[in-house]
Amino acid sequence: MGSRNDKVTLITGASRGIGRATACLLAADGGRLALGGRNMDSLAETARRVQEAGGEPLVLALDVTSDESVAAAVAAVMEKWGRIDHLVNNAGMTRDSLLMRTRSEDFAAVMDTNLGGVYRVSKAVVPRMLKARTGRMVNLSSVIGETGNPGQTTYAASKAAIIGFTRSLAREIASRGITVNCVAPGLIETEMTTAMPVAARDDLLSRIPLGRPGSPDDVAGAIRFLLSEQAGYITGSVIRVNGGLYM
Repeated sequence: MGSRNDKVTLITGASRGIGRATACLLAADGGRLALGGRNMDSLAETARRVQEAGGEPLVLALDVTSDESVAAAVAAVMEKWGRIDHLVNNAGMTRDSLLMRTRSEDFAAVMDTNLGGVYRVSKAVVPRMLKARTGRMVNLSSVIGETGNPGQTTYAASKAAIIGFTRSLAREIASRGITVNCVAPGLIETEMTTAMPVAARDDLLSRIPLGRPGSPDDVAGAIRFLLSEQAGYITGSVIRVNGGLYM
């Protein structure tokens, strides 16, 4: 696929799971990785793995629900490397419950993190890409954003909205040579999915034609491709990494 060498990639939610796997995979290409998140101990571990893989890490205290935190993180990347070539909007959360049991504050928290985070970080980074007339963005949605799932109305709404955001932004900035795409994972072995109720997890697993859950590396591979030169004619697309759960 080819190395990106010194490309600068900002990854939100880089402290674990898909974010960490993506950082380590890009590090193997010799990339410069700005690692954003709130758990500094976990981010330090990601940074250690990035260095071992051959990348150059920058650890950022980043709360995607805060305009000030986002601005400070982007400024830190610009100060160190002078540009942001790639953005991976991966930060996310869930507070699953049936609609009638969902508290307003839980709905607001999920939407502000999952959708609001994509909005804030994209808005802060896009001007740099517009000036450079090049860039790659990948936003993390979910199979649940396309299919829905009982007990996940809030999470599904946030992830479906990310797809709409991605397609609209792709149209807005394509003329400047910037691509914007989505990756929609299915059942992936992360802390978020292992916390699912056993019955719900087993039901999802039974509907996967490949017969197994995916790994964070499976998703990271799709993200890496969308950031690559080989994906330069792909924008506004949703790449499904779900083992056939939804086609």
